[in-house]
Amino acid sequence: MDTVKDAVNSLFGRKPTGPKVRYGVVGAGWITQAAFIPGVGQTSNSVVTILVSDDPEKRDKLGKEYNLKSYSYDQFSQALAEGHCDAFYIATPNNQHKKFAVPALEQGYHVLLEKPMEVTIEDCEAILAAQKKSGAKLMIAYRLHHEPGTVEIIDRVRKGDFGDARIFSSVFTQDLKPENHRAKQGFDAGPIPDMGPYPINAVRNLFGSEPTEVTAIGFKTPGREFLKMEHDTINVTLRFPEERMAQFVVGYAATPTNCYKVVGTKGEVEVNPAFMFGSGVKIACKTTINGKEDSKTFPETDHFGGETEYFSECILNNVDPEADGHEGLNDVRVIVAIKESLDGKGKTVKIKSEQRSKRPVLEQVKKLTLGKEPKNFIGRDAQKPSHE
Repeated sequence: MDTVKDAVNSLFGRKPTGPKVRYGVVGAGWITQAAFIPGVGQTSNSVVTILVSDDPEKRDKLGKEYNLKSYSYDQFSQALAEGHCDAFYIATPNNQHKKFAVPALEQGYHVLLEKPMEVTIEDCEAILAAQKKSGAKLMIAYRLHHEPGTVEIIDRVRKGDFGDARIFSSVFTQDLKPENHRAKQGFDAGPIPDMGPYPINAVRNLFGSEPTEVTAIGFKTPGREFLKMEHDTINVTLRFPEERMAQFVVGYAATPTNCYKVVGTKGEVEVNPAFMFGSGVKIACKTTINGKEDSKTFPETDHFGGETEYFSECILNNVDPEADGHEGLNDVRVIVAIKESLDGKGKTVKIKSEQRSKRPVLEQVKKLTLGKEPKNFIGRDAQKPSHE
């Protein structure tokens, strides 16, 4: 590519030349095939143009199906040099995020990075440093920050509809299949990094503050020896300023459920389902305020299309995204503290987090029609990770 253009890109971030932001996808597992690529097809301002995968079958078959330029992981530097996209969606295993995000950001590519941001605070800070160096946009893929029900509930709690929010409680479980890669990678792919960001991020934004300490206790379900991790189910308690508290359980060894409840001084809101996506999934809530009960079911939307449409708007309009790298880092600070507590057999661990002024707001909600999931999935780790 042009040397001067490359220099400008690495200083200010790449400026798309057309009306749509061109995305390269790094990692082509189930989430990419089932949700991200179909979701991008629902947007007005985004298109997928390249695929980066370590699976030759995926490169061949998905490349042909979607007319994508394909690269192996070892060819990532070539993909950066050839410039067939403006941004990357990175959906590799958690501990490989830095490997791809840092060189992409340093060369001015915008990055939509799956959560958790990385597995260590140091690696998150390296990603942030790369983003600051180039000025490219970095957004952590908190799809629920653009889902109508989630953001409306955050708005109502923050406005005080339920009084002073004092207690948060959540359960998020799945019945993980033995063949899924998450069953084989220990803590870094376990339920805390994989599922924990949902209740952690939810309560941080519902309370509008950052936790100060954590206590965690882990459990190993009998008969689940194929789950190669010390704990397949973890109970977490977080302390927040003003003596607010949050408690949640995440696990890989129970029937799927995803819900949370916020209890305030005037009432409560229970959300179920709360975190999942896909066909037939509609975020729903039941509320009680001063004894009066009500309920609401929100429309089915394409979460992945919504977050991508929003991020592309940020790129095209040169606006910093709400769920930036600092948002991702604060969640990872909690995850790291949870691991320290587990290693200490349930000891209480202090958390030092950056205070946030950015929070999800109603203006960033997207209501895109759900994209159609493909009938067949291709290659390794391309099947849904859990039993229904």
